[in-house]
Amino acid sequence: MTNTATTAKPSSNSATPAAENGALASTQGVTTIADTVVQKVAGLATREITGVHALGGGAVRAFNALRERIPGATASAGQGVSVEVGERQAAVDLQIVVEYGVAIADLAKSVRRNVIGAVEQMTGLEVVEVNINVSDVHIPGDDDADESTESTRVQ
Repeated sequence: MTNTATTAKPSSNSATPAAENGALASTQGVTTIADTVVQKVAGLATREITGVHALGGGAVRAFNALRERIPGATASAGQGVSVEVGERQAAVDLQIVVEYGVAIADLAKSVRRNVIGAVEQMTGLEVVEVNINVSDVHIPGDDDADESTESTRVQ
């Protein structure tokens, strides 16, 4: 995904109008987008889709569960998301946990569409690929049973 061009130049490809029309590079300066910006945008766009239970693998989710218990700390918006950002393009890799009963192929299409739309609209970068790794299926009741035991223990 290395892009050797150093200036924005017109192209017949209409998929990247913002980058090619000078939104990121112009005679008045250059705008660079940090990897963490794309990572957070993609993570938030993924979480917007119904059927996505969580992002990240088991170890990442466990670490973030501990972090959430610390007052003032929050889970990372980029959890479960890795990106590669070039001058005018970005690639996104997602690791997600889906809700049981959701059609994974349909969910993946929705996630891809939402991530591509959000990243391209907010950054002006062309998203060349969104790879989705479904690492687990969340079964309703597994987490609820643990929480209900803890909440009724002391009254």
